[in-house]
Amino acid sequence: MRPLLLGLTGLLLAVAGCSSSPRPAPVQRPAGVRLWTIRYRAHDGRIRPAYVLLPARYEPRHDSPLPLVISPHGRGVGGRANARLWGRLPAEYGLAVVNPDGEGRRLPLYSWGDRGQISDLARMPGIVKRALPWLRIRPRSVYAIAGSMGGQEALLLTASHPRLLKGTAVFDVATDFALQYRDLPKLPCNAACRRLWKDPIGIGLQGLARIEVGGSPEQVPAAYAARSPSHHGDAIARSGVPLGFWWSTRDRMVPSSVRQGRDFVVSLERLHPRAAVRQIRGWWSHEAAMRINLRAALSWLHLAPRSGRRSA
Repeated sequence: MRPLLLGLTGLLLAVAGCSSSPRPAPVQRPAGVRLWTIRYRAHDGRIRPAYVLLPARYEPRHDSPLPLVISPHGRGVGGRANARLWGRLPAEYGLAVVNPDGEGRRLPLYSWGDRGQISDLARMPGIVKRALPWLRIRPRSVYAIAGSMGGQEALLLTASHPRLLKGTAVFDVATDFALQYRDLPKLPCNAACRRLWKDPIGIGLQGLARIEVGGSPEQVPAAYAARSPSHHGDAIARSGVPLGFWWSTRDRMVPSSVRQGRDFVVSLERLHPRAAVRQIRGWWSHEAAMRINLRAALSWLHLAPRSGRRSA
């Protein structure tokens, strides 16, 4: 198992260190959305890509400023994969959506709420403005919307930088990272998964978590607490940031979904009865959570589709 983990770590760190031209490059996507690839220097000095989605017909001189959504990715996938989940919604709703590849303490795609990663997320509005100086961002209209590990990081961003955000929406999040670590061996793994991981995926993920965090929950409990939104419940409840929390009873990737979802929201309401928190329980799979609930989340955050006029 150790050679496999070291091989995975080396591959991930090699990918993290790769960089190309820092000049933003537009890519035309279907359904009226354009993707711009930008670069930023992460907390550890590495150059990382971020993928910015914009309406293809956006014209800074004529269109209104756009709300900006910070959307960190789920575990093991990059920002480009996360950008695909947005489909044509940036064009429909007139949004700028930044999907950073991210950087953890040790691993690039398994940051799991690392403090440096959260600081990088807080810098995203400034990073986007410097990379795309012609893009106009609507004042006081920055949101955090993400699922799975990205949702974990969106909640931690809400706790640590409440004045940055106008609203947060998350989908199928593990709010207690130590509990999720112990539940990882319960994760399902089909034949293709077993060929990739060689060992059960949960055992492999536990090994990656120990590399990223610095040990197991028994060895470094404070480090797991720091990466757990449940440990920051008071800050989230008192942040004043509206929070939409979508969770599913069919979620096999967060086995303790009731404790990680319902009980977390109940604790927020108990900590601050006036907290602007909405809980939505469903029956979707973990993989589909963000894709099928994004439109509902945008509506809950009062982000309306664009009208026929040239206005965002």
